[in-house]
Amino acid sequence: MTTRFLTGITTSGTPHLGNYVGAIRPAIAASRRAGSEAFFFLADYHALVKCDDPTRVARSRLEIAATWLACGLDPQRVTFYRQSDVPEIPELTWMLTCVTAKGLLNRSHAYKAAVDQNSAKGEDPDAAINAGLYMYPVLMAADILIFNATHVPVGRDQVQHIEMARDIGQRFNHIYGKSWRAAGGKDQPFVLPEAAIEESVATLPGLDGRKMSKSYDNTVPLFEGGAGATREAIMKIVTDSREPGEPKDPDSSSLFAIHRAFAGDGESAAFRKELEGGMGWGEAKRKLCERIELEIAPLRERYDALMAHPDKIEDALREGAKKARAVAMPRLEIMRRAVGLGPLGAAAQSRKVAKKADKRARILSFRDDDGFRFRLLGADGEELLLSRAFADPRGAGQASRALSAANADQALTTIDASRFAFMQGDVPLASSAEFTGPTMRDAALERAREALASLKDTR
Repeated sequence: MTTRFLTGITTSGTPHLGNYVGAIRPAIAASRRAGSEAFFFLADYHALVKCDDPTRVARSRLEIAATWLACGLDPQRVTFYRQSDVPEIPELTWMLTCVTAKGLLNRSHAYKAAVDQNSAKGEDPDAAINAGLYMYPVLMAADILIFNATHVPVGRDQVQHIEMARDIGQRFNHIYGKSWRAAGGKDQPFVLPEAAIEESVATLPGLDGRKMSKSYDNTVPLFEGGAGATREAIMKIVTDSREPGEPKDPDSSSLFAIHRAFAGDGESAAFRKELEGGMGWGEAKRKLCERIELEIAPLRERYDALMAHPDKIEDALREGAKKARAVAMPRLEIMRRAVGLGPLGAAAQSRKVAKKADKRARILSFRDDDGFRFRLLGADGEELLLSRAFADPRGAGQASRALSAANADQALTTIDASRFAFMQGDVPLASSAEFTGPTMRDAALERAREALASLKDTR
């Protein structure tokens, strides 16, 4: 199976170093591996959960698209698209919503955190929480599952969403796997994705030591504002009160964690040694700025050129949407059929197939005025054998099971010129109707033997 990576960034803010280190850089690196496919998207539907400013959302879409391209994304090699340009995603979201347990969504970290914040303030637990935040994991699952992504590069704090996508996909597979295959799909509807985490830098600390996040207002801008804005932000990183000459603890410093995300092992070890040797925080921040600029400056130059020509970005996204929909549309068409939402003609055809499948030889039990009986019917409904009357259903059941288990060629014998029967010793348990002669009898006997043989084929 082809390895397929998928990742995206919510378009509700300006890209920062945390986005670059935790998502963009590892995802682009993964896309260049031999034998893998990569899908990159602007998560603009997700943006509406947190941002109701259309100008900000529109601007962020442009900035983030330019960022991906400036950081080395090759639209010819990968599939790069806007989430909102692929209508199959929200349609699948509803299908997944209908198989997702509410209890699963109750356990979402983002939702629980919002509830806990409200409770801590003495407010209603769901105050100011919209349904979008609550349903966020289902939309994320649709983002992933519609393309059968095998790996999703994420920060460690996002692993739960991948686990939830697996749970939702597995539930859908369980409910609709059989109808998916009947509708023309292969294997299961969804491949269950795995989280791909870069262990050392999956989560980058911000200016205050917490995870770098727009929500905490503690970010270091990636490109916006140029090198000056990056330097200004880094100078605001919170440090302890140790003076120059006093040993520093690198492992408790956000400076060292950020530096390690940009430096190789040898350079990182040297920086650690300098901090432990008493390097001042101001000097450490200056060196961090220089190290970041070595990697970011050439990317920023490409970013500025792209921002000056948004039409080029638009063209790349439209082409990416075509590629994405070429994958999503046929899959969703099968899913529609699998859940019962296919064309009406397909439903009629499915019913015909079901009826055709029912037209097979069978033994039917029933009761009449004389007692309990069974009959052997051919595929066309012809009555080939009718049992004698039994005093209780157990006796009739034992006889019918004996008939279905019997050897088709040996179980039925002629009893006179016009009839044949299923015998137990000298007693006929079930007999045919009377035919006009041996020729008609023998033809019916052959049909009865074929019917018995087919019963074994369908068990």
